[in-house]
Order: sequence, then C-alpha cells, then structure tokens
Amino acid sequence: MMDDNNTNGNQSSNGASDSGGVLHKNDVHILTGVLCFTLLTFTLLGVLCLRKYRSLVRTVRELEASKFVLRPVPWQEAPIMPVREATAAEEEHKELPLRTPLQQRSTFRCSSRRLWRGLQQAPRFTKSDLNLLQLIKAGKEGAFYQARMTRGTCKGHNMFTCKISKEGVRPKHLDVEVSIMRKLMHHKNILQLLDWSTTEEPYILIMEYVSYGTLRTFLQSNREHLSADPELQSLLTIASYHIALAMHHLRSKMIVHCDLALRNIMVNKFPWEVKVAEFGLARDLSCIKSRHSSRWRNPRQPVPLRWYPPEYFKNNYYSFKGDVWAFGIVLWEMQTFGTLPYPDLETSEAVVYHICIGHKNTNPEGCRPEILHIMKGCWREPHTLRPSFTDIVHTLEDILENDADYVEIDGSELLVTEEAVYHDSKYLRAASVTLDDEDHT
Repeated sequence: MMDDNNTNGNQSSNGASDSGGVLHKNDVHILTGVLCFTLLTFTLLGVLCLRKYRSLVRTVRELEASKFVLRPVPWQEAPIMPVREATAAEEEHKELPLRTPLQQRSTFRCSSRRLWRGLQQAPRFTKSDLNLLQLIKAGKEGAFYQARMTRGTCKGHNMFTCKISKEGVRPKHLDVEVSIMRKLMHHKNILQLLDWSTTEEPYILIMEYVSYGTLRTFLQSNREHLSADPELQSLLTIASYHIALAMHHLRSKMIVHCDLALRNIMVNKFPWEVKVAEFGLARDLSCIKSRHSSRWRNPRQPVPLRWYPPEYFKNNYYSFKGDVWAFGIVLWEMQTFGTLPYPDLETSEAVVYHICIGHKNTNPEGCRPEILHIMKGCWREPHTLRPSFTDIVHTLEDILENDADYVEIDGSELLVTEEAVYHDSKYLRAASVTLDDEDHT
C-alpha cells in the first residue's frame, strides 16, 4: 500500500516538473519571437534610411557631374552704368540642369512654329538701329539695356528697355517668350512688350522704359536712405502687393514664371510702379497637354536653384505653387535689401541639401509680422498647403487698408503723407477693379 502511495507521489511530482518545463519553453519561444520581430523592424527601418541616403548622395553626385553647375555665386545683375565696348561683366546666377520641373515627354497642342508663323518676317530693326545707353543687368541668356532708336521711335516710345540675346540662344526659345509676353499684355505690373526681332542674331526684344532698372539694384543702391525711412515697411508692402498682382495675372492666364526673383523685377517708380519681367523660363500651361509635361525636349535648361522649391529637387515637379515659394524668397530679398538667399551656403550641393531637409532662410531683421507670416506661408510643405496668389493679394490688401486707416501724421509731413495715402488708395481701387474684371472673365 505504501509502495503504491510512493509511486503515485513520484508520478505527480514528475508531472509538475514536466509542466514547469513546458511553461518555461513557451516563455522562451515568445521572447524569441518578440526579439526576432524587433530585429526585423529595425532592419527594415535601416534599409529605408539607407535608400534615402543613397538617393540623396546620387542627387549630389549628379549635380557635381553636371557641367551646368557653375561657381557658387548665383546670377547677379550688373549695376546700371554707361556702356563701354562689351564690358558688361555678365555674372551668371547659380544654376542646375533643368531636369524638367514639369516632367518630360510632352508635346504642344499647337507648335510654336504654327502659332507664330507670322514672326518669320523681314526684321523691322537690327542692333545697329539701337543706341544702347545703360546696362540694366546681364544674365545667362542675354543683357537688358536702356536704349532708344538711332532714328525715329519704337511705336511712339523715345526711350525703352531692350533685351539682346547671347549667341546660341534658340529662336524658338525667343518665340515662346514673345508669345507669353503678348498673352500677358496690358497689365501695369508686367513689363510690356513693344516690338521684337527673332529672324537673325542677335535676337532682340523691345519693352517699355523703366527709370531705375531692377528692384534688386534699386534697393541696394538706396539702402542707407531707405533704412532711415520710418515708412520703409509700408513702402515694401506696397511693392510686394504690386508684384503679387502681377503673379495673380500670370496665374489667371495659366502662365508659370519659373524665374521669379528680385533681379527680374523692374522699377519705374518705387513702390507704386514695379513690373515683373524676364519670361525666358516661363511656361504656358494652356498649350501643354499635361501640367506634368515639359515644354522643352532638352532637359539641360539651367534654373536658379536658390529660388526653387523642394518638390522640384525631390520629384522634378514645378507648379504655380512653385512660383508662390519664389514669391516668399522675393519678400525675403526685399527685407534684406537684395541679399543672396541662403547667404551662408556656398555650393550647389549645400543649397539643395539645405532646401530638401526643410531648412528656410532666417527671419529678416525688422520685418513686420504680417509680411513674415505671408513669407512663411509661401514656404509650407507639402506645396498644396501654400496660399494661392489670390489669397496673397487679399491679405496684402487688408494690410495696406489697415496702414491707410492708421497713418501717423507729423505736422510738417502732413501734405506728403496725405498724398501717399491718396496714391495708395487710388492704386488699391484700380487694382480691385482689375481683379474683379479678371474674375468675371
């Protein structure tokens, strides 16, 4: 009997021992599974990070290999000065090969040759018919001059601005630029085209006269005087408003500028008469089958990278919101009197990397909060979060109306201040009518 009890006790103790062993083995399996899952997760994350890093390295190497990557100094304009021989020191802006911001493999609905067959005519004038007075700015594709005809006038204009192309610029390129400028006619904040000659080199575009050259040169030359003006922020806001009106007009005509920068804005009377110019990189999206297509078959067209948005470098994509990004850069340039964007970065690779990882220009000293808010809104990511030019125009209108309501008047400056407010209100009303007319059309 005792032997049976002992036998049963041994069996029960052995069973408990076996159960504990089973439980212990299950815990080990669970821990092993968790560990494997954790290692797999970290491995996948590491692979993704490595792919992102290799993609960025590949982009930087492409930039280094490109023959279009020039010196780190971007396209800088020459100061206005008398013309001697061919002394225009044509400082080129920092550029990248155009990887076609609007993807490749597109065709025009109607080719520029068919649209502008009328351009192929006997030249109405040549360079010898022009008297070049002052160099306004020199760039990669050509130089802008203040000029006049040696005999007679150009459509009644004694003085005008002319763009003389460099050797090697394709006539088709100029024809498209002419077609875009003709489409944008009759807007007070866009440099108006008067005449052109694209049948023999050098190709020439004649545009309306401007008194003070580019806005960048104007601000740099008058920095000391403007810095001491207590109304500086109001003046810069008015100029910003008129630039926004021009870009709103481009958007209504389905034109993307692709080269909006302070050097490409002309000044006839600061701040009420500023005019967007230089449409060499502009695209007419109404003549392209897809907004993701490119006008040019040659993908090596250089672009001003310091004014381009991150989606261009990441996805080869440039849209109307790309112009909004550039408008934010223009606001920053104005507040810093024409300082080069990202002034601490010297190489193309550094600029591209800086933009792609989300870094922005530092806040300009003395910038009013309302303009700083617009500036940062223009740099939002993704690009769909950026405001439209209609939104920007309305915001600037509200700022200007508020400035007109709360103007500080100081005895001796009473008449000058009242005149400025009168002109401001006059232009606001005129702009409002223009916007309403465009909305109805």
